[in-house]
Amino acid sequence: MKIAVYAFDGASMFHLSVPHLVFDEVARSGAAPWQTSFFSEAAGSVTTSEGYALGGIEGLDSARDADLIVVPSWIQDGVAPSPALAKLLRERHARAVPIVGLCLGANALADAGLLAGRSAVTHWKSTEELARRHPEISVEPSALYLDHGDVMTSAGTASGIDACLHIVRTRLGSAVANRVARHLVVAPHREGGQAQYIERPVPADSSGGAVAVACAFALEHLAEELSVARLAEAAHLSERSFVRAFRDETGSTPAAWVRSRRLDEARTLLETSELSVDQIAAACGFGSPVTLRQNFAAAFGSTPSSYRKRFGEGAADGV
Repeated sequence: MKIAVYAFDGASMFHLSVPHLVFDEVARSGAAPWQTSFFSEAAGSVTTSEGYALGGIEGLDSARDADLIVVPSWIQDGVAPSPALAKLLRERHARAVPIVGLCLGANALADAGLLAGRSAVTHWKSTEELARRHPEISVEPSALYLDHGDVMTSAGTASGIDACLHIVRTRLGSAVANRVARHLVVAPHREGGQAQYIERPVPADSSGGAVAVACAFALEHLAEELSVARLAEAAHLSERSFVRAFRDETGSTPAAWVRSRRLDEARTLLETSELSVDQIAAACGFGSPVTLRQNFAAAFGSTPSSYRKRFGEGAADGV
């Protein structure tokens, strides 16, 4: 897969590096032959916001055969993309090439007309301005990322890593995404709807406090009933105090967090084991295969069987 990342004068080194960091690790790990490169209006170099000259930038034509185009940030609110860039984004989108706007990059996608009638997210400081300039877009102020399949936007700074890992997970499966995340020493899965402001979205270290203890307990007992009362007991808190503390630390409810972890485990088992869907449903605490299928379809737009065919150990590597 060829991935083209838009570079421009004034972009930060961090924002430019995020897609390279994640997608190049896919290639380095041998999971898939992904290739990532920078492009801009003209070939040559750009100057980053830190004052460094970044060379090896390709021209717009280099993105015309890309399988994925990423706008990793943007110049500033209110500045429209050049007519040439906007045209390129629209043309590639019309040919079913996914277009991704990380952080302020959502502005470029909006100005190119790719987000009309959609929900989108950007850096929390810019959500009001994006909504004012584009009332046709439903701006979500707290999501980490929003993926519509053909277009995707993410919140600020490190949320770009979450979005890029989501792309890896969607195309290559959770096992590859988790391997990439482990190498980068980042959380392997933060849901797109999770609040931007959360510092510890998935506490898993039992030394991290009452909520972390409850999360560790839940991960060890996914096949069992995990009510709020039981998790609160594991945390040595009252139910009311536990629910409040849990939301403060994760941005989620205990039930939603447990359901996500069960789905994570279900995906891992579908990819790496020969257990039947019935057995996986029981192992992950869904109670019945019907409940697993309903939750799986709602979360991933796929049935467990279809997911296994695509990402199971016997499936061919995605590209």
